[in-house]
Amino acid sequence: MARRTLPLAALTAAAALTLTACGGSGEPDDIKGAGGSASAGAGDKGEEKDDRPSLKLPEDVQLAFESTPPSDSGHAAALADAENYIRALAHGIVEQNPEDKAHQFYSEGAARQYAKEQIQQWVDGEWTATGKDRYYRAETADVGKSKGVLVTMCRNQAEYFGKNVKTGKVERTEESIKSYQKFSLLMRPAQGADEHWIVQQIEVQGEVKECKG
Repeated sequence: MARRTLPLAALTAAAALTLTACGGSGEPDDIKGAGGSASAGAGDKGEEKDDRPSLKLPEDVQLAFESTPPSDSGHAAALADAENYIRALAHGIVEQNPEDKAHQFYSEGAARQYAKEQIQQWVDGEWTATGKDRYYRAETADVGKSKGVLVTMCRNQAEYFGKNVKTGKVERTEESIKSYQKFSLLMRPAQGADEHWIVQQIEVQGEVKECKG
């Protein structure tokens, strides 16, 4: 796990992002799943912890976070809740609920709007998710002199597919450069909660060659 110190980065407003679907299939954008993770945090097994919302997901939906937590406790907490935000997006998709409390707990502002819009696209298209979604090569960085942390990670969604909620038909696609994305999440600690971090902004880059391999 690499830790760096960066100036405040201007992340693209989440609500302005329009991305392609998982696996390059053309459905609404990303993020569904749960599963094992090397990083600590509530929701690794869909369990509630410290009054946090449940992130429990169907057995056919898996998220794999394959990064080692950083030694800095603040960075480790920021990474864990960045992962939980992604899990919360998955939870909203499988629950077919754009107003799901899970993503609202882990986000604010542009990141909350992004989550709501992404989930709504899946609902409107009558899609849920199935398969395994991988996240890896996570890095954390201090943001200027603030208490913020920038979390970045790669994603491979080649084994993650859309499933029609009415017919159960799975839209399978072949792995391609469209399978690879890079996530950048701007985190801040929640007021009065030392271990709870919130996503303020999110940027997702598509077709990222550096994430392949």
